[in-house]
Amino acid sequence: MKEKRVLVLHGLGGSDFPHWQAHLARDLIEQNSIVSFPALPNRDKPSLEEWKEFVKKEIEHFKPTIIVCHSLANILWFHICEEIDIQLDKLMLVAPVRITCQLEEIKEFFPYPMPKDLKSHEVIIAASTNDPYMNVEEAIRLSSKLNVGMKLLEDAGHINAASGYGKLDCALDWINREEECEENR
Repeated sequence: MKEKRVLVLHGLGGSDFPHWQAHLARDLIEQNSIVSFPALPNRDKPSLEEWKEFVKKEIEHFKPTIIVCHSLANILWFHICEEIDIQLDKLMLVAPVRITCQLEEIKEFFPYPMPKDLKSHEVIIAASTNDPYMNVEEAIRLSSKLNVGMKLLEDAGHINAASGYGKLDCALDWINREEECEENR
């Protein structure tokens, strides 16, 4: 089994406990996975260029095999993935934000590019039926444009601590799932 090196990237304001990303990082460490869960600079008033440079350096140093993004980190990934040379095993995009987001503190992240290559063998989007930052139709369109699968969570809000997500076991399950090829049996 290949060593898991999981980079967890938070969105605006961070993902401190009891956020599901903090639980996920802890659960992965308890399984002896190697985890990087950095606090991005100026997380309450982020700069696109500052976040891009920070994450590019972290990727170069940490060499992740899996990246888990939440909210604004998805948009950050869309901005940098075509600028870096990497091939991930898995990429999880949780609660992405609509392309027309009007939040003043993150306006420089928008509109975002639609990457042609997400730089991962396997990608999933997790969205909610009542996310204030991306409705179901927008999530379906994004999933279709990116040509990736989607897990739709019922009434999960923005899939964060404020909407009741301390743990998101399906994220850990997806990371731990390994497909067996017929020829390898």
